[in-house]
Amino acid sequence: MAEVTAKQPTDYTEGSVVGSILKMGLPSMFGFLAQHIYAMADMYWVSHLPGAESGVAAITFFNNLMWMLFAFNSLVGPGSVAVISRRYGEKAYDQAEKAIKETLLLKLFFGGALGIVGLLFLPQMLQVLGAEEETLALGTSYGRIILFGLPIMYATYSVFTALRGIANPKWAMALMIGSNILNLSLDPIFIFGYLGLPAFGIDGAAYASVLSFCLTFTIGIILFRTRYTNVRLHLIGRVPVSISSMWTIVKIGIPAWLGELSFSSSRLLITPIVASFGTAVVAAYGVGMQVFSFGIMLLVGIGLGLSSLIGHNLGGNKPERAKQTADRALVLGIGLMTVLGVISFIFAELYMSLFFENPETIACGVELIRIGAIAFPFWGLFIMLEQIHSGVGLNMPMMIVSAIHSWGLQVAPALLVTQVLGMNQTAVWWVLTMAGVVTSTCFYAYYRRGRWLTHKV
Repeated sequence: MAEVTAKQPTDYTEGSVVGSILKMGLPSMFGFLAQHIYAMADMYWVSHLPGAESGVAAITFFNNLMWMLFAFNSLVGPGSVAVISRRYGEKAYDQAEKAIKETLLLKLFFGGALGIVGLLFLPQMLQVLGAEEETLALGTSYGRIILFGLPIMYATYSVFTALRGIANPKWAMALMIGSNILNLSLDPIFIFGYLGLPAFGIDGAAYASVLSFCLTFTIGIILFRTRYTNVRLHLIGRVPVSISSMWTIVKIGIPAWLGELSFSSSRLLITPIVASFGTAVVAAYGVGMQVFSFGIMLLVGIGLGLSSLIGHNLGGNKPERAKQTADRALVLGIGLMTVLGVISFIFAELYMSLFFENPETIACGVELIRIGAIAFPFWGLFIMLEQIHSGVGLNMPMMIVSAIHSWGLQVAPALLVTQVLGMNQTAVWWVLTMAGVVTSTCFYAYYRRGRWLTHKV
């Protein structure tokens, strides 16, 4: 086994369990928090353009399409988390380096392929979602710029994942925060045309995103070439990359990909249902869901650190500590989302008024947030369960749970209450909320069986 760094690699499988969760999870959480603040700021700036609701609705339509495209990210992401963190936990640093390189190559390939498909069929896909006229034109223009940068976006997320996988979460946090500060700075400059630049409008938000991702990816690769990371990347590694081991990463990710595909495709059906109630409802839905996404980002940030930590423990043959780590993380997830749910319920109207002046749009968004807040603690449980199973490379349960959740508990009931019973968007908000409650409870019952502790990668 070769030593690839000058310093002793960090080991979070010793000492306080809670301390290890926080050391691995908090940097990722702060990084994702910065990313979400950018997403909210993106909508905020666009909402201050002429025709605010059309611009926000256009981003909402495209973001729901991106859920589908980013589902393919799961063909590589979960497998890379499991393999990189296991190899690091085993102290097989050459193999960890190999897995990082393979992950980046796979992400560039899939991102490029999907970007081309998206560019070819973007207007048609947005029309299927319910975008029309000005919203369709804005969404197409904005989306084409984002899709052009999709390969780098895919690969940049794997830079963050790899840093967490080799116990360098603070570097991942620094890159994520730096990227989003840059993005936040460029947004108003490109959107409104400051510093002598032309005003690109909604397209400016897309240009800012792509440029920020490109710079972040470049800096990340440079960082991996230094001795500041626990595993260093070489142009020619001691263990060469191979198609067979790339296939291992993809094979682990296939169930997660199918689960994400199920969830994202259900979003594509929920969106036109919401769109049937008008542009104002779509705009309120897009902004209101940012509150939900805020909680998701917080917990996914902690959860991605947790996934790597679970991999480290199992790779180091410490299943008892892995179980303690998972149980403590579930309590943390439920607690954080409960607090966020209470805050969201109380300040829903204030939040929506930051984006809109139309009382109807504000009222619709407030209703969505307050109904959805009921399920926040359950989503805290669900996300942590998802990350625990992802960390060990056991993604089949998530695939099954996602299919039931998306189609049996969301799409079918939403169609029933709107198309058969003739109810309005309020019924859709309740369907989405109760689906989260039921799904999380069932997933926890499966977790209690403990199969994940014996899964091999």
